[in-house]
Amino acid sequence: MIALVVSGFATGLSLIVAIGAQNAFVLRQGIRREHVGVVVAICVVADAALILAGVAGIGTLVERAPAVLEVVRVAGVVFLLGYAALALRRAVRPGVLRAGDTTTPTRRGTAVATVLALTLLNPHVYLDTVLLLGSIASTHGSDGRWWFATGAVLGSTVWFVALGFGARWLAPVFARPAAWRVLDGAIAVVMVLIAVSVARG
Repeated sequence: MIALVVSGFATGLSLIVAIGAQNAFVLRQGIRREHVGVVVAICVVADAALILAGVAGIGTLVERAPAVLEVVRVAGVVFLLGYAALALRRAVRPGVLRAGDTTTPTRRGTAVATVLALTLLNPHVYLDTVLLLGSIASTHGSDGRWWFATGAVLGSTVWFVALGFGARWLAPVFARPAAWRVLDGAIAVVMVLIAVSVARG
């Protein structure tokens, strides 16, 4: 049980922690201390809903067609290794994450609309949370998949809370390419380890 939660936590965190528009926006709002609570809450709830939907949907499909599990397993391993390769490439050529220097206050409605768009209109969100996490979770059986999902939701929650409310401390760190090099290198290692675990069943 604990191992599944930890695995889900590591997988979810590895997929979420990457330079992107959503993370940059959360960081920006955190640095400026504008509507941080609502922005973080939207990210957490949206991720949790998508993760649970993916686990429930893929899990049901696997129960009805057990042969699908092997296809899912192979696809998951390929995707994980591909994701690890991308993370490794980012580690070799790291970017930076900046919040921006504008000073015009952001309205609550604008902040909500922006974070919803950045979250729900990004196709990678569905690939990562619904398809990939749902597929990996299905390899742990009907009961184990929910413990895995719990870990993934916890990983998402920890990341967004830390990014939003700890932004003032994180911003100087992630403005340096070296920080992303270390982080993306760690993500690549985690993804390879998870791929090996999934391949072994």
